[in-house]
Amino acid sequence: MSHLAAPDVLAMTVATASVVAAAVIDLRTRRVPNPLTGATALVGLGLGLLAAGGHGLAIACAGGVLGLALMLPGYLFGGTGGGDVKLLAAVGTLLGPARTVESFIGMALAGGCLAVGTAIWLGCGRDVAARLWAVVRRRPRPAHAVRRDFT
Repeated sequence: MSHLAAPDVLAMTVATASVVAAAVIDLRTRRVPNPLTGATALVGLGLGLLAAGGHGLAIACAGGVLGLALMLPGYLFGGTGGGDVKLLAAVGTLLGPARTVESFIGMALAGGCLAVGTAIWLGCGRDVAARLWAVVRRRPRPAHAVRRDFT
């Protein structure tokens, strides 16, 4: 059984509002503001505490730490921004661990689709596919064989 850090409707409403606000701000400024992620995390921790006392607070903390842990490797390897890491950690306090994992998987799938669509749109889909296939086959293409004119 999946546990949430707060009552479903309120937690989902706050999470949705935070993610939509972050997306709009990020598209305009290329940043996710700390006050937004901080306020989201505080609301998640507060709702968890109010909903189930210490146990709810622990679930909210676990969701936040899991969100951070899931996104941090992408940030460290240059695949995502720091705002994305902070946002999933903050939203994780509202969703709890199980739904944070579900959200991460959805984000990863959506991000992969956007990356493939962008590669096709920019006309470099074949190069990206060849590099991906080389990685899957564990035979990286030599640097001189990779076109670099798509940037």
